[in-house]
Amino acid sequence: MAYEDIDVLAHPNAREELVRLTGGTAIPVIVVDGQVVIGFDRPKLQRLLAI
Repeated sequence: MAYEDIDVLAHPNAREELVRLTGGTAIPVIVVDGQVVIGFDRPKLQRLLAI
């Protein structure tokens, strides 16, 4: 599965995008087909990825 790993501490624009998506700075944040998952929420990720 392809993914992009972004270090929000090293990239100010990515940090701004994180705040825009989540309203905060919690990490990890995973976006699957436009759906934002904050933290490692295995059940939600499984639903979104249809695993």
